[in-house]
Amino acid sequence: MRTMDKGPALSNGFEQEELRSITRSVGEIEWLLLILILLYHVFGGTAEEDKPVLILAMTLYVASIMGFRYSTFFLAEARWKLAVQTWIMTAFITFSLLHTGRLESPLLNTYLLVIITSALALGKVTTLLELALIAVCIAFLGDYSMAAEIVSLKYLAGILAVFAPFVLVAYITTMFASDIRFGMNKKDVPAATEDLTTGVNMRGFTVIADRLFGQAVRLERPFSLLVIECNNLREINDDLGSKAADALVLAVSKCIKEQLRHSDVLGRQAGDELVALLPETPAAGSLAAARKVRAAVAAMPLVLGGQMVRPSISIGVASYPQDGAKLDVLVAHAVGNKQSAMPGDQ
Repeated sequence: MRTMDKGPALSNGFEQEELRSITRSVGEIEWLLLILILLYHVFGGTAEEDKPVLILAMTLYVASIMGFRYSTFFLAEARWKLAVQTWIMTAFITFSLLHTGRLESPLLNTYLLVIITSALALGKVTTLLELALIAVCIAFLGDYSMAAEIVSLKYLAGILAVFAPFVLVAYITTMFASDIRFGMNKKDVPAATEDLTTGVNMRGFTVIADRLFGQAVRLERPFSLLVIECNNLREINDDLGSKAADALVLAVSKCIKEQLRHSDVLGRQAGDELVALLPETPAAGSLAAARKVRAAVAAMPLVLGGQMVRPSISIGVASYPQDGAKLDVLVAHAVGNKQSAMPGDQ
């Protein structure tokens, strides 16, 4: 079932595109963490008695990451998924440190990967919680051979010296991430808003489309788009006036948004033409989406100028890679095959 999205297409589109980009970066950081610990193990940093346990930990870490990614593959990208990944990283690092020298291990600084990931992806509050979790882990990894030393000023000073770089990195990274995100939102969002539908205009839509299609090509993933035309917009404009025509576009746009997933993006290309981007959607899925959109619009009750109007749309579908290897080719293909009825309509 396709998840319905009630929010504005613009913020949804930019946020999903941003989350997809962040998720890829987090994935690379996860593998970097594994490689660092694996190299430490390969080059003799692990004691002989700890090697089997560390190998098991690395195997379980890979299994947990792959299992988590595949189990949530069809869900919209979300901050909570990134948070869970940072918790898994923290647990893996702590377990690895436990068997590679505790606080004396050179792998201690791998906690910085968790902090940087959280600061860039999850914001200040979550990063503070991550810092608190790491502080607990560092305290757990401390040397408790002499209980009296635990409460001594010397011991506490040592713990603070270990923990201070993490706090500094967290503060600097969250500060820069916040400034960058604010600047990008201030620059891009207002300029990319379409006045009538408050959705994505062609400037913002083009940016998102290029990025999503580029990702599909690089990752060899399916990608589809729908070109949707309001068939009776000109007739409504001539008979009932421009305000009624604007109301028709607004109603149709809202109805279409309600049929799309969180990851889909809807933009207005021209007065009577809308374009929907469907990432991670093969040809069969795009046809199903087109049928759903067409049926919803056809069944939508609409009163304009005191008259009951039955909206009518034509939809063209194109999918990568079947219908073209370039974005403009896909758009041209979809425009060329627009039709009022879709294959499989009842």
